[in-house]
Amino acid sequence: MQTLSYIKLSEEQINKVGNSIIYLSNKIGELSKTKALKLIYILDELSIKKSGIPFFNLKYKVWKFGPVSEELFIDLSSDTSMLKNFIERTSEDGVILIRPIADFDDDEFSDNDIELLDFVIEEFGNQPAKDLVYFTHRKNSPWYNTAKENSVLELLEKEEINNTEFLVDMSSLIEHDQRKRHIYSDFIEAN
Repeated sequence: MQTLSYIKLSEEQINKVGNSIIYLSNKIGELSKTKALKLIYILDELSIKKSGIPFFNLKYKVWKFGPVSEELFIDLSSDTSMLKNFIERTSEDGVILIRPIADFDDDEFSDNDIELLDFVIEEFGNQPAKDLVYFTHRKNSPWYNTAKENSVLELLEKEEINNTEFLVDMSSLIEHDQRKRHIYSDFIEAN
């Protein structure tokens, strides 16, 4: 009998993701589902690189257009439930668009978090979703390395498979920095 893995996001994670999408939408404009998912991942990646502490601490899977948080992907693909107090989904020409329905609430955010959000907006906000996919798939990125180590990189690139259950190894971002490795490890253990 196969067991299904289910990851439940904490209320803090949901609030932070929801308000981050609101913040990003307010500054960038309308977001496609793919662009929202990529920007969320990029925030976690850059936060871990910068401080050793994840922005959201989400689990990302190695999918063709991944890395992707499966829980957020599902919530943004069907009837939104987790983020229903933050966003609404619409569809235009087959593209799912995300629009905020609430005001931004900064309760979950430090000054460093806002600086990182603004940096991501400046660096990635004007890029189309497909360019963000290329960025997250770049050689030696956590997605790339995890896919390669698990012998699925070629299968994903040739579109022979669309997704896997492999989790992206975010610790690879800081393997060269002992201090950040300890911070990351302590944070993961505590959460």
